[in-house]
Formats: sequence, structure tokens, C-alpha cells
Amino acid sequence: MGAGLLWGLILILIGIGIVIRVVFNVNIPLVKFVIAFLFIFIGIKMLVGNFHFWDRRGDESTTIFSESRIHGLDDKFKEYNVVFGSSTIDLRDVDLSEGSKEIRINTIFGGCLIKIDENTPVRIKADAAFASAKLPNGETAAFGTGHYESKAFNRDANHLYIKCDVVFGGFEVRSY
Repeated sequence: MGAGLLWGLILILIGIGIVIRVVFNVNIPLVKFVIAFLFIFIGIKMLVGNFHFWDRRGDESTTIFSESRIHGLDDKFKEYNVVFGSSTIDLRDVDLSEGSKEIRINTIFGGCLIKIDENTPVRIKADAAFASAKLPNGETAAFGTGHYESKAFNRDANHLYIKCDVVFGGFEVRSY
């Protein structure tokens, strides 16, 4: 499964590169890009360990090649990572009585959905590169930064701050 996945991703990236070259008339050095992607892929495998990380399901804060659902905000985990997978993080019941909370969400070649309560004071900063970041106020970012502050947000009161980075993936925040 590992070699098939690697070659499948390389073929998809080559196809995307050809489409960008034809449609947008942007010359992307595909061979250099594929070699760079191979180095990134091997580097991720080395960081995760044992060269079999495609079988890994991740832990409570990391989702790799799988799906995860996280309910609530655990004080131990201030950073969540989604790599080649999808994750739904439900923050509708977050408790801000003890002070403000800050979390960071990194999405790389994956998808992440955040659920928040519309009455929760929240501030979100989403940085996107070759990605889609959709915020509850309708703002989207594909290249660059998107910002959102809920109606209940007050800088001087307890609030939730979400910082997310999205690369070649999708990130969406829905308020209920």
C-alpha cells in the first residue's frame, strides 16, 4: 500500500502541475517538484519512524492517513495535526471559565472541520497556501490569511484563539 500511495500522489501532483501549466500558463518545473515531494515524503516517514507510517492511525492530537473525531478541548493537547487524512474537531462545549485557550491546527494534504458554538467568544487566524480555508463570516483564503472574530469576542475577556495553517488541503469552521 505504501508504494502505491506514493506513486498515486506523485501522479496526482504531476497532473495538477500539467493543469496549472495549461490553464494558467504557469511553468512549473515538474521534475524538480516531484523530487522535492519525494524528499518531503521520505522526511515525514523518518520523523514518524519505522518507515510504515501509512499504517499509523495517529494519536489523540495527530491524524495521519485516517479519519478522526475529536470532541472537546483537552488541556494536554494545544496542537492538532492532520496529514493526508480528515478530522472533525467539535469545540462547541469548550469551557472558558478558567481563562482563555489557544490551539493550533495544522492541515497538510488533508481536510479539517471545526465546529464552534456561535455564542463562544472566538478569534480565528487561518493561513492558507494552495488550500481552502472557510470561516463562518463567509471569508475564504486560498493563498494568504483569513481572520474571524465572533460577535461575543472581547480581547479583554476569556476567549478561544484558533491558529490554523493549511497547505494543499481544506479547512472549514462552522458555527452552530
